[in-house]
Amino acid sequence: MTSSEPTIAITMGDPAGIGPEVIVKALSDPKIAALAKWIVVGDLAIFERAISDCNLPSASLSAEVRRPIDLPEFLAVKPGQMSSDAGAAAVACVRVATELCLAGEAAAMVTAPLNKEAVTLSGRAFSGHTEYIAELCGARESRMLLAGPRLNVIHVSTHIPLRRACELDISRILRTIELGYESMRLLGHHEPRIVVCGLNPHAGEHCLFGSEDRDAILPAIEVARAHGIPCDGPAAPDTVFLQASRGRYDLVVAMYHDQGHIPMKLLDFDHTVNISVGIPIIRTSVDHGTAFDIAGKNQANPQNMKSAMKLAAAMAGNRSASPALAGKG
Repeated sequence: MTSSEPTIAITMGDPAGIGPEVIVKALSDPKIAALAKWIVVGDLAIFERAISDCNLPSASLSAEVRRPIDLPEFLAVKPGQMSSDAGAAAVACVRVATELCLAGEAAAMVTAPLNKEAVTLSGRAFSGHTEYIAELCGARESRMLLAGPRLNVIHVSTHIPLRRACELDISRILRTIELGYESMRLLGHHEPRIVVCGLNPHAGEHCLFGSEDRDAILPAIEVARAHGIPCDGPAAPDTVFLQASRGRYDLVVAMYHDQGHIPMKLLDFDHTVNISVGIPIIRTSVDHGTAFDIAGKNQANPQNMKSAMKLAAAMAGNRSASPALAGKG
């Protein structure tokens, strides 16, 4: 380790899922281990079990393990079995990692997957990592950005019913464009090229298929341009992702969850990283779930976790090297 390497926290995720497995597999890769000083937030016994399940050397967990004080002394969870204890443990790890970042002890955090239903069983209302971390940070606005080698997408809305997602708000769309612009600069794009999706087929086709594109999306784009943010749109959703994947744009602004998630996961599931923006800390995450069906079976692919860890290290380095980006999330 050198002093230039950032300290980055990794959350355990749901201990009954594949989170512990992909973490120990990723950290067993010397190239990944060398990117940062890693603090794994979770239960050491859970990670030791994952190391054993994966037939890895006992010393392969090249990280400090930080245990939340509110975890039970013996976290008795079984791989693949949903439980309230596992849900509570996963949330506790997210809280501790966030606190490390807010206190300046970590430059970024990486989250392994948790299960929303398991968290709900623990008695906590929970809609997702992004929203919970934003709450802990005191951030009123947060967005989800998916980053990949060929495509980057930020979402105006995510975990809400589709009917509500179609109730567009000009100020929310504008803020999403602004956050996307700031985040792409943190990812290394000096002047990111942005395109904004329409909501309706063919972006409304001159209001033949709805007026939302004209009445809500276009005004937000015009204000963003007036603020010096170059962006195109509203663009037909059925073609814009292909154009972006071929290099015409650096970032696509999607109106709702599935509009952005489906093309991203279809194009490159293993290397797509989930980034929380609009918060004062850097947080990246795998873009897959807990995969209870294969937990504990040494079948989980760590590639997505490796991608999330690489991106967290890169973003931490960019923020450190560019004072103008400090505070941008």
